[in-house]
Amino acid sequence: MHSVNHGPKLERLVRLEDSKSGLSGYIAIHSTAYGPAAGGCRFKHYETDAEAEADAARLAEGMSYKNVMAGLPLGGGKAVIRLPDRPFDRDQLFRAFGQAVERLGGEYITAEDFGTSMDDMASVAKATRHVAGLPVKDGKPGGDPSHWTALGVKVAMEQAAQVRFGKPLSELTVAVQGLGHVGFELCRLLHQAGAKLIIAEPRAELAARAAVEFDAQVSNCRNLLTAKADIFAPCALGGVLTRDAALHMRAKLVCGAANNQLASSEVGTLLAGRGILYAPDYVVNAGGIINVAAEYLGHSSAEVKHRVEATGERLMEVLNFADRASIPTNRAADTLARDAITAARLAQTDKAPANTVQPALAIPA
Repeated sequence: MHSVNHGPKLERLVRLEDSKSGLSGYIAIHSTAYGPAAGGCRFKHYETDAEAEADAARLAEGMSYKNVMAGLPLGGGKAVIRLPDRPFDRDQLFRAFGQAVERLGGEYITAEDFGTSMDDMASVAKATRHVAGLPVKDGKPGGDPSHWTALGVKVAMEQAAQVRFGKPLSELTVAVQGLGHVGFELCRLLHQAGAKLIIAEPRAELAARAAVEFDAQVSNCRNLLTAKADIFAPCALGGVLTRDAALHMRAKLVCGAANNQLASSEVGTLLAGRGILYAPDYVVNAGGIINVAAEYLGHSSAEVKHRVEATGERLMEVLNFADRASIPTNRAADTLARDAITAARLAQTDKAPANTVQPALAIPA
């Protein structure tokens, strides 16, 4: 493990490499202006190191924005681990990752993300205390944060629906893309709120289960964007909102749990031009990191609930700013987040300037 050169957006980029366990990937630290960099560990196939590095950097920046907009005393970071192309011991790999996290001395806090689980985080915890998303103990925050992420999205969707339609969810149809832990939980909450559901999920068994439990209409990912729905809720991987998608979407509100939903910032402008209200992803899907922060910082479950239920209020701050400045909502959120991070960095006169390349660290995994 060692620090490597990085672009101007990152404070540090750490290369992870351990041939014994199969560990290969990156930890990207975008900002520690508000506190230690916090963000999950993603475990998936990447064709190249460059692809993994770019994903880590992009996701770390998003975590900085998410954490500051949620009012958390945390910076933003992300880990990505390449899925090995040979047999490997999962516990050994995540222990090695935990050792790398530990050597950063609390500069980065990791947690569950796409492709990782509570069991993986338990393996990480064998080597470091700078990890969250562990099994719940004594009713304290912890465990799978999916419920909190889904709840925050649902609360934000209720608020945005009033802004865009002047109607409750019970009078609207929501198209949900992706039924992972968060997507499925969001469907449950929306069904309880009386919303009609159209779902798209490549795993047929899961789609069939949701159709029965939530009286949902089953579609496919290709047709979901043009389905007759009021709201589109992307809950799979990012980049789904392309220029083509924005041009053909029938929904007039986008509010979902996926990260980095916009393929480019220009898509946000295109959505606004078509009268489609976009609820910025990192503003509405912060419930998971709120729970992670509470677990790590020792806060109560009541505090988690209170902060997550305030997601709609935080969204309204962004929407009101976008309206006052006559800019798309994604640009409004980015501006508010960047300004807050810049102000915090300027206040840290006793710390090294952002983007200072840290000395290389010879850290064995």
